[in-house]
Amino acid sequence: MEVLDFQKLKTDLHSTLLSRIDLEKLSSVDDARARRAVGSMIQEIVGAQRIPLNGSEKDRVESELLDEVFGLGPLEPLLKDPTVSDILVNNRNVIYVERGGILERTSAKFRDDRHLMQVIDRIVSRVGRRVDESSPMVDASPCTSIRRFGSGPVAAEALVKLKSISAEMMQILAAAVKAKISILISGGTGAGKTTFMNILSSFIPETERIVTIEDAAELQLKHEDVVRLETRPPNVEGLGAVRQRQLLINSLRMRPDRIIIGEVRGDEAFDMLQAMNTGHEGSMTTIHANTSRDALSRLESMVAMASVNMPERSVRQQIASAISVIVQVSRMSDGTRKVVNISEITGLEENIVSMHDIFNFVRKGIGPDGRVVGSFQPTGIRPKFLDRLRVAGILLPAELFERSVEVE
Repeated sequence: MEVLDFQKLKTDLHSTLLSRIDLEKLSSVDDARARRAVGSMIQEIVGAQRIPLNGSEKDRVESELLDEVFGLGPLEPLLKDPTVSDILVNNRNVIYVERGGILERTSAKFRDDRHLMQVIDRIVSRVGRRVDESSPMVDASPCTSIRRFGSGPVAAEALVKLKSISAEMMQILAAAVKAKISILISGGTGAGKTTFMNILSSFIPETERIVTIEDAAELQLKHEDVVRLETRPPNVEGLGAVRQRQLLINSLRMRPDRIIIGEVRGDEAFDMLQAMNTGHEGSMTTIHANTSRDALSRLESMVAMASVNMPERSVRQQIASAISVIVQVSRMSDGTRKVVNISEITGLEENIVSMHDIFNFVRKGIGPDGRVVGSFQPTGIRPKFLDRLRVAGILLPAELFERSVEVE
């Protein structure tokens, strides 16, 4: 059977199936029972219509129709693949996935633009969003991107094994988290900022209360005492929007020990700095920037968006007082993610935020297998926050700031 015939057959069967099943009744039973019932109905329809399919074709029709009814159609097999981290739908015929940091085109396709829009509507309705004429996200052919997260938080040891960071660097950052030192994680799109913040958050003591603020729930904290706050878009009338700044201000009344912001991107930066400077040390957030110095410049710009009319020196003083460590993460040319800098902010000198690197990833080239070759190297500078670690009862051996680790 040709591909076009198979697609037409599947479309016809799908229409027949929808006319026979009661979706409301189906939603009241568990997923496994519902799938079995619909699977039996599919086989029954195929048999009644005497459609000439062999065993493997019958299985394929059943599997794909079940994905249409219960999942996201042709995207469902990609979502079930644990090696896939991103699914990028350029149009109904062109779908890419990211595996191991490398993009590759798949053979998956949608029937037409209407089919793709149905799947997009299904995705956004699950998270309380919408795509329609009053809130358009596309004005030509539809497209979508799906960020796929693992079933649980990645362990720090796994990141060291992947050579994304050295054990020494991880030990220092873990100590900084335990000692309530505020950390800013900087990097480009897809560099692994959220994943790394998940890992660092695992070092927060269980006795502390955490409030998270995100646009979409991506953080996977293992702590029990966690309050999750999410932004909300406006309704059809343009009302009811809840922005990050509102959530951040409200979170201060929830008695948090730490505040974790998924990503700071606007005027909430001012309130975040205020919170970090007034009793919420040890808080964390991510920011889009290509270097640690660029991250500070972006923070300044965001504070200006809050319209507080603070002098430039006062803004920089707030930043220098609130944030102690900047972790710069980057996606390498071979698709791997690495912590390329750990920097410490040490204060304000002549109206400039002073900062020095504690660790760097020094890239040396590309190996015969196409992988990036380099080493994690200490700069030889002892961070000033060692005093805060000692006060917190954490003593780090001096050799942590002396050992280089090769990445081949």
